[in-house]
Amino acid sequence: MRTVTATAAAVTTTLLGAGTAAVLAGRYAADAALRHRPGRPLPGPGLVVHGTAPGRVALTRSLSSLRPGTYGLDAPGVHAVVGRVLTGAPHAPDTVVRELLRVTHGELAPGTRVRLTPQVHLGNPRTALGLDHADVDVPGELGPLPAWFVPGARETWVITVHGLGTGREHPMVVMPFLHRYRLPVLDLAYRGDLGAPASPDRRGHLGASEWRDLDAAIRYALRYGARRVVLHGWSTGATMALHAATRSSLAGRIAGLVLDSPVLDRRATLRALAAANGTPAALLPLAALAAETLTGPATDHRAEVVDPEALDVPVLLFAGPDDTIAPWGPAVRLARARPDRVTLRTVHHAPHAAMWNADQPHYEEALRRFLTPLM
Repeated sequence: MRTVTATAAAVTTTLLGAGTAAVLAGRYAADAALRHRPGRPLPGPGLVVHGTAPGRVALTRSLSSLRPGTYGLDAPGVHAVVGRVLTGAPHAPDTVVRELLRVTHGELAPGTRVRLTPQVHLGNPRTALGLDHADVDVPGELGPLPAWFVPGARETWVITVHGLGTGREHPMVVMPFLHRYRLPVLDLAYRGDLGAPASPDRRGHLGASEWRDLDAAIRYALRYGARRVVLHGWSTGATMALHAATRSSLAGRIAGLVLDSPVLDRRATLRALAAANGTPAALLPLAALAAETLTGPATDHRAEVVDPEALDVPVLLFAGPDDTIAPWGPAVRLARARPDRVTLRTVHHAPHAAMWNADQPHYEEALRRFLTPLM
């Protein structure tokens, strides 16, 4: 009997120890997924530069390197921009040749390991695009929030908000388009970004606390001449826009929302972030649960971040079935729940927050049609 009891106790202790270790591992994975990494792309498939020639670069052949469109190539100390796949260019069977539009920083030497990113531009609107702008500070609840203001003649301002894995340089992809239509643009850096105050717990909250910085930007725009604003967000920036439209005391001054790859199902995105950071599949449920706990009281614990019935402004929603970070299904459900408010534009072959990159002409035409009555 003593032997059986001792054995049972040992087994129980082992199981409890394994369970505790799994919980701790899940918590560690969650913490890694939520930590801010200013300026660092999301984890993703690594590519190797196999060679360059004038106007072209050979990369490891993969689904990632074969995606259509225009992307940044990012590595420590290196940034470049690639365009379309050059199908007629000679290449080895394990490589793909893309148009090399420019090397912004560093050198694309053979052997360099790079990642595709939707962030195409480096610098600021003047150095990257030739657009005059002012560096401004938006008063936020945690301290000053740096922003770029590109002036325009209209009284409707567009406030742009980046998301996961990018910085405020990412929204520069739409600045030339918005400038052509004389729309003032306020491009915001928020808590956790370079130059902005840190989040009190040093973690991201998938927009659930960060939206208050966007609320401060709306207040700033109205104070300095905007009659109303359009919020254009990517990823968690799009989620921030949804929170602002449904929770801000200034919601009545929001003319519309443009949402690119919004995080609409927090749990699915938390699992995806943990997986992208290398968390074993068996630990993903624990990591997602721990991440919800770590985000603390700043969030509620519903999976869906917005009640469709709460939307009271027109919404242009860009999303795609190839997004592994913010699944396409919730976007479809949101559009079906509010067809009177939400226009869904499905973009195929686009990773997270890269709907413009994958299909710039159609993206900007949809944007033109949406913004014209709101100007």
